This record gives sequence, structure tokens and C-alpha cells, in this order.
Amino acid sequence: MASETIEAFIENNQFRFQDELFELLRIPSIGTDPAYVTDTRRAASWLHAKFKCIGLQTELIETCGQPLVFAQSPPVAGAPTVLIYGHYDVQPPDPLGEWTTPPFEPTIRDGNVYARGATDNKGQLLTHVFGVESYLQTKGKLPIQVKFLIEGEEESGGAGLKAFFRNEPLRAESAKEKLRADIAVISDCSQYASEKPAITHGLRGGVYFEVILTGPNRDLHSGYFGGSVSNPANALCSILGSIVDQGGRIQIPGFYDEVQELSNDEQVQLQKLDFSENQFRDEVGANELFGEKGYSTLQRRWCRPSFDIHGLTSGYQDAGAKTVLPALASAKFSFRLVPHQNPQKIKEAVVHWLEEKCPPGIQFEVNSSAGVAAFVLETNSKYMQAAAAAIQAGFGRRPVYIRSGGSIPVVSLFTNELQIDTLLLGWGQDDDNLHSPNEKFSLNDFQKGIKTSCHLLDELAVVFDVSQY
Repeated sequence: MASETIEAFIENNQFRFQDELFELLRIPSIGTDPAYVTDTRRAASWLHAKFKCIGLQTELIETCGQPLVFAQSPPVAGAPTVLIYGHYDVQPPDPLGEWTTPPFEPTIRDGNVYARGATDNKGQLLTHVFGVESYLQTKGKLPIQVKFLIEGEEESGGAGLKAFFRNEPLRAESAKEKLRADIAVISDCSQYASEKPAITHGLRGGVYFEVILTGPNRDLHSGYFGGSVSNPANALCSILGSIVDQGGRIQIPGFYDEVQELSNDEQVQLQKLDFSENQFRDEVGANELFGEKGYSTLQRRWCRPSFDIHGLTSGYQDAGAKTVLPALASAKFSFRLVPHQNPQKIKEAVVHWLEEKCPPGIQFEVNSSAGVAAFVLETNSKYMQAAAAAIQAGFGRRPVYIRSGGSIPVVSLFTNELQIDTLLLGWGQDDDNLHSPNEKFSLNDFQKGIKTSCHLLDELAVVFDVSQY
């Protein structure tokens, strides 16, 4: 065992860590494209080999889709177990013409590495892998047990992971037994801003819908038939337009029944973030901001429910005029939910609303997702305090506490199936272009993330007073 400190080991191996990150980034593991199935599996094999190399018990778990990579260190008596989750699949790089350098040839510019998957999620994931390696190389053993669960279908629905939790195919050891832990850690999010590390202590949930309205049995001439036959496009616009009033408030009966106002402490935390409404407006390119009256932009984005239409299809779309009364109209839309709202209850209320609003002469079909519940973790929990201390040590700054308007479905899976909370510790930045051309990740934050991951192991041991360390 080397006598150098963890910090010295990380410093001395920083370029090797970068080279290994670049190796993984060069693998085009595009999980949403069947043409890249082999490459995606190659990324899983790379991680499997890496875990074996650093001395963890490792296996590839076959699923109905891409394999899960599972690795673990030995249990430590009286100490907690942390489950670290990540994913090795990435989004497609399209449009390729907007990339400054090839998406699967990592390139360093201005202290950032540019490549698809740099921040989402290969770079952030590897901070924990290299953190465990650094700890083992300098101290010989970990102060707590660490388990890794890395999937390859996060960007395409996670069918393999869901099947694993259903124990399909039947295994001698259930998913719950294998993944038993005291707390989960996910680094698949962002800091609040540059030089402002953050812990994301809340996520909005959501429920997704597609509605299809049909009227006549074919497209009709609007001159001959307009005014005498219900128009599905008109009906769709009327229904969707009635969901939110001019004040930004959703009109579905009972929608806000379980919504709770923010506590005074959380309102104070938001005010301390030094958020600029004007700067945000300019960044998104909007002439004016809009949302539910009586709430700030941060509250609307992170802490209040919302409704958005994602796609509309009906009638004639090509150049020129065609006075058609379309036979069909469809829309895709979703509701973002906040803590205490029940996705199933919201789904039933929305379907009932659509039934009531659908005019005579129109038939409708609704398809909806199972929904994801919102997540919030109290900032005074012992795990949050351990994470805050680790970030202070790794980044040199105390983190701020933020929420996110998005959803991470696996958090809900861990909550419901494993009955554990999740620490959301992001090392990325909001402008890292995840899912967009020129995705990047700060190499300085990559190094700080490795250091923080090491400190997190110690801080979680302190939480449980593991005195032998």
C-alpha cells in the first residue's frame, strides 16, 4: 500500500484518470439507437474490467436489454452501505454539423473536455470510480461498503433495470437483496453555477400524456363541411387551451389539493441564491417570463407544478394553403408534479377532464405513463450534512441547496423498491450542453469530484461513528 495521501494520489494520477475517461468517451454507446447495441455493450465491458482492476467484486447482469454493471466492496461491520448509480449509455450526437469537434473524439478546450457523454454521465460517474480506487490505493480498504449499479438504458427508458427489479428472469438473489443499502448517490445533475457547488435536495415528478382526437372518417373540404362537422383540431386547441388560465394556474379540479407551500426556511434559501430574473430571461432568449402568478421564477421551475405541450399534429403542414377539415388531431403533453402530489390521482383527474371537455362528434384516445412521484430530502438529514462536509473538503466551498425542475425516475425506484433516500451530487454545469451538440465537462471539476467522492466515504463513516477508521 502506498504511503502517499489520497490528495497526492489523485494529483499524481490526474492525467491517467483523464486518459481513462477519454477511453470511455470514445465508445459511441448510443443507447437509443439499435445500430449501436454492440458499442453500448462495449462500454459496459469497459466498466466491468475497470471495477475488477481496482479490486471490487464485479459482475455483468444480463437483462432484456443492455447489461447492468454491478460491483461492490466487502461489507464493513457497523458501517453503512452506499449505492452509487450511474449510466454508461449516451444520447445521439445529432445534429453532427453543430459540433466543433467530433462527438466521440474527446477534445480539450478552455479546461473542458468536449465529447458526448462527458457530463451525462460518464465523466460524473467516473469521479466515484476513481474516488474508490484512490481510497483503496492509499488506505488499503474502505471505511464503508460501496456498491455500484451502472445501467445502459437510462436514455431509453431503463427497461432492463425495471426488469431486474421485477426479478426477471428469476434469480437466486433478488434485486432488493443485492442492492440493499442505507443511502444512494447519483451524480447526474449540476452545480448551481460556476464555483457554486450544490446539493439537489428535490426533484419534480411528472406524468406524460398523448391524446388523439378523431372526427370524420377522412379529411374534408372546410368550405363544404365547415360548421357542420366537429373539427378535431379545433377541439384539441379548445381542450388544451382550457387547462391553464391566464394567470398560469392549472384548472384540473383537485390538481392542487396536495400541493404544499414552501417553508420559510426554503424561501430564505432560494433568496440567498442570488438569482437574476433578467439574466435568466436573456439566457433563454425570451422577451418576457411567464408562469403561475405570485411565485418567483425559481419557485416555478423547481417547486411548483406546471403543464407543457410538447408536440401537436393535425391537418396540412406543407407550403401553401389547403383548406382541409382534418380527420385527426393529436398532442403530447405533461404535468410536472411536486412533493405529495400522487401521479395516479393526477392521471385520473386529467383523463376525466378530457372526457368532460371533449365536444360532440369527437372520439378521443388517451395514452399516459405510469408517472413519477416528486422527491425531496430534508436538508438537515445526517446524509445531507455528510455530503455537504465532503463537498466543502473537495471543492473548497460549502454547497448551496437547490431543487431541480426535472425528474430522475431511478430516484423514485430506489425510494419505492429499496426504501432509501438519494443524495443528488452534481459536478456539472447548466451550460454543459447535455443532450445537445458540444457537450462538455470541466476537467477541474472532474478532479474535484474525485476528491469529494473520497471525502464522502469518510463523512458517511463519521455519520455512523465508525471509530475503527
